[in-house]
Amino acid sequence: MIKLYNHEISGNCYKVQLMLSLLGLEYELVRVDLMKGEHRTPEFLQINPFGQIPVLTDGDIALQDAQAILVYLARRYGNEDWLPLDAEPMSRIMRWLSTATGEIRQGPESARLYHLLQVQSINIETATKKSENILKILDQHLAENNWLALGRPTIADIACFPYVVLAPDGKISLYPYTNVRAWIERIKNLPGFVGMVGIK
Repeated sequence: MIKLYNHEISGNCYKVQLMLSLLGLEYELVRVDLMKGEHRTPEFLQINPFGQIPVLTDGDIALQDAQAILVYLARRYGNEDWLPLDAEPMSRIMRWLSTATGEIRQGPESARLYHLLQVQSINIETATKKSENILKILDQHLAENNWLALGRPTIADIACFPYVVLAPDGKISLYPYTNVRAWIERIKNLPGFVGMVGIK
């Protein structure tokens, strides 16, 4: 039985939950109460020494990091559509996985942490500027592409989707980005789509 160690406001947990649902897989959600420090307990640190969520267990396998989990799910339970093995198309998808952990994390994800969870160590001016920059890049890319890579939904879209659609939580408006908003609706219309807090 697949288990996803999860918190309901985490966009990184959500992207794994979304992928599980899109693949039609059965899974159990195990809530990790971050506010009570359950991610720092000895029991949790045994499955992720980094003390971070999400963690996915699949039988005896324990996997950490949302992007790594997406790769695992796509290759083990998906097909070539979600993550092909050929070098060139795979590299296109990996570029967007890096964007999710780089520009999107530094921008919309950080702005959301600042406003939603009052993480004061974040420079909100920098996060806002980075948010606007990556959203502009995404909007330009999506002006000529329905999907981020390969002309179809892939884990590139699933990796980048949560913190883009949740940008308003960080007081980042999506209104100027018509193509991003259209892409969001395409993802919401995928068979098996599920939402989370803040995503209808």
